[in-house]
Amino acid sequence: MGVSVKRKQVAGWSAVALISLTVIILIAQWSRTIPEVAVFISYYRGTTALPEGAPVGLPAWLGWQHFLNMFFLLLIIRTGWIIRSKKRPPAFWTRNDEGILKYTGPAQRMGIYHWFHLCLDFLWVLNGIAFMVLLFATGQWMRIVPTSWDIFPNAASAALQYASLRWPMENAWVNYNSLQVLAYFVTVFIAAPIAIKTGLRLSPIWPKQGWLHRVFPEDLARKLHVLVLFYFFIFIVAHVTLVFTTGALRNLNMMFAANDGTSWLGAGIFGLAVVVMVVGWLLAKPSILKPIARLSGKVQG
Repeated sequence: MGVSVKRKQVAGWSAVALISLTVIILIAQWSRTIPEVAVFISYYRGTTALPEGAPVGLPAWLGWQHFLNMFFLLLIIRTGWIIRSKKRPPAFWTRNDEGILKYTGPAQRMGIYHWFHLCLDFLWVLNGIAFMVLLFATGQWMRIVPTSWDIFPNAASAALQYASLRWPMENAWVNYNSLQVLAYFVTVFIAAPIAIKTGLRLSPIWPKQGWLHRVFPEDLARKLHVLVLFYFFIFIVAHVTLVFTTGALRNLNMMFAANDGTSWLGAGIFGLAVVVMVVGWLLAKPSILKPIARLSGKVQG
């Protein structure tokens, strides 16, 4: 496929997305003029009460967890997209059991980006385990786990308010709105486990025969893995957009500086995080990855 054809496709899909977004906004704004919808929004304002004893505020550990998750996911999505392109890898890695890491079983040959993708997955899972432990140890789970059926109509109300460009009244330092709660719950407890399980199924460590191989077909795992990849992409785009359009300084302070102020501290920390991510993106190239890969295997190419 030529570059001009790809550009036309990108332009076409961009136009479709822009038109669709405009239609959604117009429909949402029109629907809010309907008396029944106005009553619905006035009754379900978009936020569900938290359980008694729920913590207030966002702790400092959530800031560095947020950065690591953001950093690993960026590179995971990048390497996943490269692998999906099915272009010939610039180099191949084969385990030789002569490096720092020792293994048992037959050696596996894979592209250098596939190797890097698996390494990033491992670090992302480690970060996720630390997040889960801290989440339940500090009671922060109560902020992202639904505890009332009211969350669904409140989430619908919040979605309608967002779509109409009239943001729901909220105080994320105390309580996320119901749409945020559902999004965070799905991301942490559904999408992430699916990504891990399907990633394991597609990795060389999964048994090539036996009942595990039969009950979870590779084709199904690959389709689910791609779907969850796109889910994370959409979630990140929506998340970043709302962070910067619903009070950027305050949101960045909550996310990166563990305070509810409007100073530039959180923005400064976020800026440094972006610099680190850009550097990581630029360094994730064969000339840098090959020497690192040689620590645990043989590199060809």
